[in-house]
Amino acid sequence: MTAIFAEQVLLPDGWHSNARIVASEGRIATVEPNTTPRPGDERHAILLPGMPNLHSHAFQRGMAGLAELRGPSADSFWSWREVMYRFALSMTPDQVEAVAAQLYVEMLQAGFSRVGEFHYLHHDRDGRPYANIADTGIGLTLLPVFYAHASFGGAAPNEGQRRFINDVNRFSRLVEKCRESVRTLNYAVVGIAPHSLRAVTPEELENIAAMVPGGPIHIHIAEQVKEVEDCLAWSGARPVEWLLANANVDKRWCLIHATHMTETETAAMAKSGAIAGLCPITEANLGDGTFAAPLFRQHGGR
Repeated sequence: MTAIFAEQVLLPDGWHSNARIVASEGRIATVEPNTTPRPGDERHAILLPGMPNLHSHAFQRGMAGLAELRGPSADSFWSWREVMYRFALSMTPDQVEAVAAQLYVEMLQAGFSRVGEFHYLHHDRDGRPYANIADTGIGLTLLPVFYAHASFGGAAPNEGQRRFINDVNRFSRLVEKCRESVRTLNYAVVGIAPHSLRAVTPEELENIAAMVPGGPIHIHIAEQVKEVEDCLAWSGARPVEWLLANANVDKRWCLIHATHMTETETAAMAKSGAIAGLCPITEANLGDGTFAAPLFRQHGGR
């Protein structure tokens, strides 16, 4: 058992002074505020709860710096994506696992206690499936990604996407394999992640959502203006508008980015109970735009 004494600690009901926290097997066993330290206690001035990292692509930790060079003024998210594809095609399963382990240790050191791993590098470099999950002690919500198409309307995937691609049957087996892989990890959760409306047909979205009744569902959506324009051309609706009208979006869902929404979409998303999964460093780095957080919160959004 480990005991920590903190002069100030943030608990569910607010700030408390002189608190002693005892942990057993990685879980908090007791919290005693307004007390005194005991011999052997680890001492800290301020103690905060661990933060969840909502949206991680672990393998991309290995490409840090590769896309940070000044390039043509026309460079954008879409040119960055090509760099990412080339990098993804070069990695072996062992390298993917090593990079993930390094990243998760770095997260723990930085104060993150749980990660939502948007795991879409499922296959080896020749496209064959593999699965290994790095166990570093961080709380894991594993979100195998369904990626079947290059764009709206079921467009065929391109060569750079071959390590991501699944059909519904193979994805169902992958979800079960993920459950088996994390069965021995404490407090691990398995959900799913339809990559985006570009990468999944309406029928596929319905089928894969049924694989995790009650479980978390994460999806990239409305990150780029081009994505909104392409969705309008395909369906006559904007991405968030289409999703809310065609899927049972509720508090299980996390909409990643949701940058480009109308006020009507923003209010409707807030009303649905879905979480806005913001990635401010990515959104700034790639010039995505700014999420309408004040308006979203005004409508009760999370």
